[in-house]
Amino acid sequence: MKNGNDVIAKVIEAFESLGIDYFLVGSLSSNYYGVPRSTQDADFVANLRGKGLEVDAILGETFDLDPQGAFETVTGTYRETLSVKGIPFKIEIFHLSNDPHDQKRLERRVSVYDDALGKHVYIPTAEDVIITKLRWARVAHRGKDKDDVRDIIAVVGEELLDWNYIHDWASQHGTLPLLDEIRDSLPTDL
Repeated sequence: MKNGNDVIAKVIEAFESLGIDYFLVGSLSSNYYGVPRSTQDADFVANLRGKGLEVDAILGETFDLDPQGAFETVTGTYRETLSVKGIPFKIEIFHLSNDPHDQKRLERRVSVYDDALGKHVYIPTAEDVIITKLRWARVAHRGKDKDDVRDIIAVVGEELLDWNYIHDWASQHGTLPLLDEIRDSLPTDL
């Protein structure tokens, strides 16, 4: 594998060949809807049905599984990290949780064609990316998540987003003030 796109394509192929429901999240999903930024990793949510990730069986010896998994606090799930031999690129796989929004994201995911990957990939809707980025911005205090939300709103356009859906989840997650702050910072001529 030569680059991160090759790695992502390999992971997608493995999920699909095993019938594992997944979707690409993180900066790569916000890049699709917003303003692209570089990254040295790719994040997936996968419905592994309570099983651990068996890297050799799924992806082969090109990948190394970090033996120290991590607990992800936003949705209360488990995260596993894969490194790729020969290139500085990581894959983080978040197990699909029982969190209501996590379940809804899977249900609403969309298949899009990605030119860089040369294939279709599942990603969350723009609304679900905004909702998730708001949660991460609130919990982890990451400015890049706020920037991603701002960029998605600006690029997709206010009129094309389902604001009732976004407001409902933002109210449930306690992120409505943050959403209002971000929307108020946008130029009014968008």
